Amino acid sequence: MEAELMALAAAGATAFVQQMAVDSWAQARDRIVSFFSRRAGEEGVIDGELETSRRELTMAMEAGDEQTVLDVEAEWRTRLRRTLMANPTAASELREVLIELVPDRSGQQVAHVHNTISGGVQHGPVVQVGNVGSLNFGTPPVQG
Repeated sequence: MEAELMALAAAGATAFVQQMAVDSWAQARDRIVSFFSRRAGEEGVIDGELETSRRELTMAMEAGDEQTVLDVEAEWRTRLRRTLMANPTAASELREVLIELVPDRSGQQVAHVHNTISGGVQHGPVVQVGNVGSLNFGTPPVQG
């Protein structure tokens, strides 16, 4: 059971830190504050600690300071692990929070693509896609 809680704490810390670096942080922060305040009390204190971590993370990312990024994640992993060890029933709520913050994308294919169009003016459509099943431009195909 402890290994499962440690893995959950690690996943939670990773998700929290990832959310700190994106524009939707305010929504994520509210959900994280709610999770901790039910167990640890003062909402304002937790909110302040999250904002401090976010500031540290943002500055570290801008400076290329990978160690501080890892430290912020480790701090929240430890805090989550302690929370889960003190209250194992919180695991189900943390799983729900993670589903909200990091939707399952296992069915999606991820590819990094760099396209360059050169050689003059393009007088037709330019399409960038991962997979194309059927594509027609101009006159629709004759249905027979």
